[in-house]
Amino acid sequence: MASMKDITQSSLAGPLLALAAFALFSAHDVIVKFLGESYSPVQIVFFSVLLGLPWAMLMLMRDPTDGNLLPRRPGWTALRTGAAAITALSVFYAFSVLPMAQTYAILFATPLLITILSVPILGERVGPRRAAAVVVGLVGVLIVLRPGEGDGLGLGHLAALIGAACSSLASIIVRKIGQEERNVVLLLYPMMANLVLMGLALPFVYQPMPLAHFGGLALMAALAIVASMFVIAAYKRSAAYKIAPMQYSQIIWAVIFGALFFGEGVDLFTILGAVVIIASGIYIVMREEKANVSENRPVLATRTRNETGTYPRASQLGRLDDPDQDKS
Repeated sequence: MASMKDITQSSLAGPLLALAAFALFSAHDVIVKFLGESYSPVQIVFFSVLLGLPWAMLMLMRDPTDGNLLPRRPGWTALRTGAAAITALSVFYAFSVLPMAQTYAILFATPLLITILSVPILGERVGPRRAAAVVVGLVGVLIVLRPGEGDGLGLGHLAALIGAACSSLASIIVRKIGQEERNVVLLLYPMMANLVLMGLALPFVYQPMPLAHFGGLALMAALAIVASMFVIAAYKRSAAYKIAPMQYSQIIWAVIFGALFFGEGVDLFTILGAVVIIASGIYIVMREEKANVSENRPVLATRTRNETGTYPRASQLGRLDDPDQDKS
């Protein structure tokens, strides 16, 4: 029987760590959904950032680079910061009102949108194969949404789509300015923006929280940080194309957790649409890995899931561990 040391040194170490990371992220989202039944997403985002900020500050104390906190690309930094704040509010709201599996299926469109945005923002050239994969993936999104059927599209569906779009924008901007901006700027600005913006709105939506619910928020922050650390460890042990597809394992946890904690079922359209979206996303990842296909590798460079600005991105924490690595 293989020992734990053998496993951590094997070629499976990276994917296994990534699977563990996204299981933790899914547990994080269970708490988001549970709290979303009683509280505004504004309140959940605010306290998520507030409780996660000490973790981030501890990480920032390890940043060896000199300089101030003024961004070198203020326009792009402001756009990314705003996109991350919108993502947080949208994604947390979507989890609170939609079944977990359906929310994930829509958010899985993020790699497709990153590929689209890489053309005008990064000057990426997307060939016919990747373009076809994007089209197929977007068809998968329509299958999940199935507009015109049932009760129609609600605010939750719109929020999930906005979250996917804004997360894609935030991620692609990191790819554009990451070589120029300090890690601390990339890490801290979205968190502080969420803290200030949600803090301003908090008096209008605040509901008193019992200690157990506040403990749930603290657990959310801890799960996000630990999961991000696992993602960093995974990318250090395996190639990006082996790690990136592991995010899709969240759909399995969504089915399990949704049924276990919220009595949710999964309809055929959600399953079919998710399969189409995941297949197209994996194909894009594999195409980016090939030589002479992608100059920027925007999807492979996105080393965490949706950028909500409620906790540090794994890519930025990873650069604090190794400041000489590529700022992707």
